[in-house]
Amino acid sequence: MLAVVALVVGLRVYVEQARKPDYANLAYGRASPGQRLDIYLPQGAGPFPALIFAHGGAFAFGDKRLSGRGFRDDVNALNAAGIALVSIDYRMSGEAHFPAAVRDMKSAVRFVRANAPRYRIDPARIALWGQSAGANIALDAGMSHGVGLFDDPAARAPGADDRVSAVVSMYGPTDFLAMDPQLRAAGCKASAQTHSAADSPESRYLGGRITAVALLVAQANPLTYANRATPPLLLQHGSADCVVPPLQSRILADRVNAVAGPGRAILQVRTGAVHADSAFDTPANMAVVIDFLRRAFAAQPVG
Repeated sequence: MLAVVALVVGLRVYVEQARKPDYANLAYGRASPGQRLDIYLPQGAGPFPALIFAHGGAFAFGDKRLSGRGFRDDVNALNAAGIALVSIDYRMSGEAHFPAAVRDMKSAVRFVRANAPRYRIDPARIALWGQSAGANIALDAGMSHGVGLFDDPAARAPGADDRVSAVVSMYGPTDFLAMDPQLRAAGCKASAQTHSAADSPESRYLGGRITAVALLVAQANPLTYANRATPPLLLQHGSADCVVPPLQSRILADRVNAVAGPGRAILQVRTGAVHADSAFDTPANMAVVIDFLRRAFAAQPVG
């Protein structure tokens, strides 16, 4: 239970809410009433590149609109830069185990691409973004083109291309079994070293204790999907993160750059930042994210 409480800090909740979306509660799947998304559009005729966002919350909590003040500012910054933001709800561990959430993000990509003209979105420029647990989901979805495990027959646009131009990951787990040893090596408190427990967020997400479900762990780890066609990755982490250790981002960056070539994954470690630190929602950091996206959209159009 301690691990569940710890990872919930990956979900930002404030009283102040984001502005209303331009399109709300669009159904992108048929498997669950929760498969809904909101679209926040820049001003103008478009078509706009789109960033599809998966919230954090230990794979068990959260909502596409309950990310509050930081999320509001992020939406405004992205829209001001001419980028649409698509925020999704996905099936959580209390409703459906892995790979449901990854299938949901893939289905959202396909829905947005198939309906791009209706929503003034450029179907060739779609990227993914996730925080904490949502970053794991975004990485899995963005790095696994052609992996049948993540195809959802209940998707509303099953035939659309699932490829993306880039993925932005903020403090996301990439290797579940390595988390506790990394936290131990970093000197984090023993109470934080519970990811391998039977009731950890990761075990609940997979439907079995991670030490006993090796195949599922491998399938859920973004490390598994590093390949020469991996899209550009921006991996941001806090050096003082004792929930998801920063080595989780480093090992993925190293793997991707070894397989896909130097620079395919950009690693940025914020000195002194903790898990879900407000430093990741500052205007300065969003400017970094926007610059990365602009470069990726220019270099990696899909379709």
